[in-house]
Amino acid sequence: MFIHVVLFEIEPKEVLKYRKDSLMWASYTKKSKGFVSYRTMKRFGEKNQFASVYLWDKKANHDRFMRKYHDWLVGKSTAKVKVLGYFNLKEIDRLTALKGL
Repeated sequence: MFIHVVLFEIEPKEVLKYRKDSLMWASYTKKSKGFVSYRTMKRFGEKNQFASVYLWDKKANHDRFMRKYHDWLVGKSTAKVKVLGYFNLKEIDRLTALKGL
């Protein structure tokens, strides 16, 4: 599994817009081949930090989505955010208590 994480700093007045934008992005990823899951996360212990987390079956599917939609979706997004970092992760082990995770 390939996991793409974008860490943002977002002022409180922009959080609702960010969440709306995130769901817009997720609605397009949901239709894309290889998409597994999306999560919006709030970072504990850090003020105004949030992460958008995308899970894909393969990096190639993520890359295809990004080439097709990234710039267009950035243009449609309304929240003012500061990107703190991008993280691309490859799952190597998994143990879950719940089925489907």
